[in-house]
Amino acid sequence: MKRPFRVALLALVLAPFAALPAHAADARVSVTAIVDHPALDAARQGIVEELAAAGYVVGKNLRLDYQSAQGNTATAAQIARKFVGDRPDVIVAMSTPSAQTVVAATREIPIVFSAVTDPVAAKLVKSWEATGGNVTGVSDLPLLDKHLVLLRQALPTAKRIGVVYNPGEANSVAAIAQLKKLAQPAGLSVIEGAAPRTVDVASAAQSLVGKVDAIYAPTDNNVTSAFEALAKVADQGRVPLIAADPSLAARGAALGIGTNYHDLGRQSGKLVVRVLKGEAPGSIASQVSPTLELLVNQAAARRQGLALSDALLKSATRLID
Repeated sequence: MKRPFRVALLALVLAPFAALPAHAADARVSVTAIVDHPALDAARQGIVEELAAAGYVVGKNLRLDYQSAQGNTATAAQIARKFVGDRPDVIVAMSTPSAQTVVAATREIPIVFSAVTDPVAAKLVKSWEATGGNVTGVSDLPLLDKHLVLLRQALPTAKRIGVVYNPGEANSVAAIAQLKKLAQPAGLSVIEGAAPRTVDVASAAQSLVGKVDAIYAPTDNNVTSAFEALAKVADQGRVPLIAADPSLAARGAALGIGTNYHDLGRQSGKLVVRVLKGEAPGSIASQVSPTLELLVNQAAARRQGLALSDALLKSATRLID
C-alpha cells in the first residue's frame, strides 16, 4: 500500500533535475592531436574558449581529456582506442593522422575533426556535403592559388619551388599534387624533399639548396614540428622560406600565409557545441576556415636574401622583425 507513495516521492525528488538545461550535467569531450606544436595548440585553445562561451566550462560542467601522440601514428591509434573505450560525448581529432585513427576506430561516437587539410582525400568523409555518419569538422585547406600569387609577388623571377613534406601524410600528398597542378600554368616547377620523420626535415631541406629559388612549407605536421631546423637551412643557404601557416613566420619563415588556427579552433568548437546539444555530425557539412593572414618576418627575409617590396609589406596582416 506504501509503494504509490514512494513512486510519487521519487518523482517529486527528480522533477527539478529534469528541468535543468542539457549541459548542466557533465559533458565529456576527448581531444587528440598527432603532435604538440603552436598551430594545433592555438586551435585547441580556440575549441576550449568556444565551449566555455557556450556554457561548457572545464572543471565545472565539462570533462575534457587531451592526449598527444607525440608524432607517433601507433600511439595515435592507441589513443583512439582508449577514447572509444571511454565513450565520451564527442571526440575531437586534430590533424589528419589522428582523425584517420579515430574514424577507423568508431562509427558510433560523434567525431569532430579540426586542422585537417582535405577530409575527403583523407577518407574521413565521402564528400564536403553532409553525408550522414558520425563525422564532421573544419578544414585548414590552404588556398594554394593565393599562395602562388604571393610567391610570384615576392619572387617575380622564380622558376623552381622546393617543398619539404611527409609523403606518408595523406593531406600533404594531396596538397603537393594540387600545388603541382597550379604551378605548371604559372611557369613554376615543384621539386620535392621527402621528410617521412621529423628528424628528416633538415636533410630534406638541405637537399633542395642550390636547386630551387624558394622553399614552400605546407601544413605538414613533421615540418611544423621541426620548423626551426628547416628555417636554419634556409638561412644558411639564403633560400627564401614561405610557409602555409602564418604563425611559422615567428619561427623563421620569411612569409607565412594561411589559416588563423585560433579562429579555426573557435569554428571547430562551434561544431562540438552543436553536437553536444543533439545535432548528428553527419547532418553537418564539413567546413573550411574562411580566415587568411599574411605575416612577414623582415629579419628572416634579410637572412634568406629576400627583398620585400613596399606593396607586399603593406598587404601584411602583421610585420615581425
